[in-house]
Amino acid sequence: MAKTFSTMLPLGTLAPDFHLPDVVSGKTTSLADFANKKALLVIFLSRHCPYVQHIKFELAQLGKDYAQRTHNNVGIVAISANDVNAHPDDSPSYLKAFAQELDLNYPLLFDETQATAKSFFAACTPDFFLFDANRRLVYRGQLDDSRPQNGIPVTGKDLRAAIEAVLADRSVTWEQKPSIGCNIKWKPGNEPAYYKNPAIAV
Repeated sequence: MAKTFSTMLPLGTLAPDFHLPDVVSGKTTSLADFANKKALLVIFLSRHCPYVQHIKFELAQLGKDYAQRTHNNVGIVAISANDVNAHPDDSPSYLKAFAQELDLNYPLLFDETQATAKSFFAACTPDFFLFDANRRLVYRGQLDDSRPQNGIPVTGKDLRAAIEAVLADRSVTWEQKPSIGCNIKWKPGNEPAYYKNPAIAV
C-alpha cells in the first residue's frame, strides 16, 4: 500500500546516530564512518516493495556515479527496517542477495529493532535523507517523479539536484516533494506515533 506521511524530520536537523550491521560484510556501520564525506545520503528501503524494485538500478547507479565523479566525497548508506517475521523477503539473507544483485558499492544495513528508522522519522520505502557537511538535513524528498506504471523514466533528478547543490556549496531548494512508497512494516506494537498520525494520506 502506498502512503505519504505529513510528519517528517525537519530540515536542519542533525543526522541521528546509528550503529547497524551490514548485511553483506557483517561489520557494524555507524554515522562516524562517514565523517570525511561532504554529503551523506541515507536511504530507507525494502527488497520486496514494488516502489523500490522500480528504482533499484538507479539506486545502484547513484553509488557508482558519485564514487567516480566526486572522488568518493558522497557517503551513501541504505537501511532496511521491515518486520521480517511478517515479511521474510526483507530478512538479512535476502537483503544480502539484493545488494549483490545490484552490485551496491555502499552498505546495506539491517535495523532489527527499528529504532534507527524511528530516529529518522522514516515512513516509507523508499525514503531519502540527505545531509550536508555539517550533517544537517537539507533534503528529505523523492528520488524523482517516476512511479511504477506512470511511464515517467527513472532519472533520480530531484535527489541528484540536491546532492549537486550540497557539493557545490549551494542551498538546496525548500520546495521538496515527499517520497511515496510502501509504508515501513512495523513490528506489532512498535509503530511510532507519527505512523498513527491521523493526517496520514493513503
